[in-house]
Amino acid sequence: MASSIRVRATSNGDTTEVQALIQHPMDSGFVKDAKGEIIPPHFIQVLTFEYDGKPVFVADWGGGVSKDPYVKFAFKGGKKGDDLTVSWIDNKGATDTTTAKIQ
Repeated sequence: MASSIRVRATSNGDTTEVQALIQHPMDSGFVKDAKGEIIPPHFIQVLTFEYDGKPVFVADWGGGVSKDPYVKFAFKGGKKGDDLTVSWIDNKGATDTTTAKIQ
């Protein structure tokens, strides 16, 4: 199964810029489907980006984040060719992890 995470990391001097797109329904639990029934909450709770074994970005999310969230940030450090690991866990216990090379 393909990862739900697409990530791109580019190093420019001492700063690494990261962009990620995550496919996830991010259902808040407050929306009804076409039949008028509440769609149960299903959302990412923790999103983590790690470089060199250390977290460089951690987000604690709830149901207020939109479907298929996009994340962009920068951190100091990171070298071209090094790995950046991205992982998430949702409120139903599902997880996904991917690793990208810094370009």
